[in-house]
Amino acid sequence: MPVSAMAPGAIEMRLHVACAVARESGALARRHFERRPEALQIGFKGHQDYLSAIDSEVEQLIRDRFAELFPADSFYGEEGGGSFSGPVWVVDPIDGTANFVRGIPQFCVSIAFVAEGRVEVGVIYDSMMDELFAASKGCGATLDGRPMRVSGIGDIRSSSIEAGWSTRLPLDRYVALLAKLTESGAGVRRGGSGALGLAYVAAGRIDGYCELHMNSWDALAGIILIQEAGGWTNDFLADSGLTEGSEILGCTLELRDVLVSLTGIE
Repeated sequence: MPVSAMAPGAIEMRLHVACAVARESGALARRHFERRPEALQIGFKGHQDYLSAIDSEVEQLIRDRFAELFPADSFYGEEGGGSFSGPVWVVDPIDGTANFVRGIPQFCVSIAFVAEGRVEVGVIYDSMMDELFAASKGCGATLDGRPMRVSGIGDIRSSSIEAGWSTRLPLDRYVALLAKLTESGAGVRRGGSGALGLAYVAAGRIDGYCELHMNSWDALAGIILIQEAGGWTNDFLADSGLTEGSEILGCTLELRDVLVSLTGIE
């Protein structure tokens, strides 16, 4: 039965459905991954940005499930687009596609629900590790159903920070960012999936994630995960973040000031 956006328990219902859909779509992605490379057809969207037919297939599954249960909600997916109007599901069916096509088992499905200008639900599912990161506004964040928290690290010299790279910006800006983080004493990494990087901040596995430009379908689920796990993020949705993307910084509260200073993201 379709669920109204105004019905009691609507956000809780959306969280439960998003978790189930993330597991189902993630399982589909994993089946394709385990059959690669014979079953894989790769196309290019741009430099170091790969598109496979699998992305579209996984996204269509997600789109169909939400259309059936929440027909009044809008939907926007990285591959097929859609509408950002009103309450909207914002989805990346496979974040970390470059990893996926190369046989690196580090990718995920990212699902967020946005209403009235704020993220209400965020779910990230790593199908290769069978790990489900989930949160809804005001209800905390969980990893496989257990509460999770950011690390609480406050010393930049003891921190592990992931710095994502966007082809939308000049390379020298990314290199300068890496130099500042490294000179500060932070351990710097890049995993190839920004959504998972944000989820790892929420789970306390790393202490911060930053990127000078990130699309909303990669960022939104991770943002609410970090906030509900006791961390801090910049106001990604300010201005045109939903439709055009924005810079992103998510970290422990204790690292906020030093990372804002180092990255220029606030």
